[in-house]
Amino acid sequence: MKNTKHNLILQQTDKKLAVFKSLNEVVVPTKGWIHTFRTALKMSLRQLGNRLQITPQSTKEIEEREANGTITLKTLQDVANALDMKLVYGFVSKHDSLEKMIEKRAEEIACEIVDRANVTMTIEDQQNSKDRLALSISLKKEEIKEKLPKYLWD
Repeated sequence: MKNTKHNLILQQTDKKLAVFKSLNEVVVPTKGWIHTFRTALKMSLRQLGNRLQITPQSTKEIEEREANGTITLKTLQDVANALDMKLVYGFVSKHDSLEKMIEKRAEEIACEIVDRANVTMTIEDQQNSKDRLALSISLKKEEIKEKLPKYLWD
């Protein structure tokens, strides 16, 4: 990737994501964070509901929506405020860096492209050696990483 502006953006974003890396090991409680914090604070559904200005039943529904993944960020923010907490929102990367993520995807695409060409050549009885295929994949991967074409994430 020769584009220095883009490299700088990648580095800055990776730096921001690094803060969340330690959270990769955190296991979300089965009943959700809201239920966990509420019970740890010995706060009833009614008490949390009063802070949110909703009924205890609505408070229970919020806990259920969080547990099944259908809660909104706005609701999470409201509950955080009611619990005198701060909601922190972020992504935890599955890769060491965004550059590694790009590299992995570029290799996948390079393999697809080279394999497609190799199938055609095999049909025509002109197949390449394994070394030649590996070199072609490597070169194509580097080209994709450098240009970051629009089809990278298709």
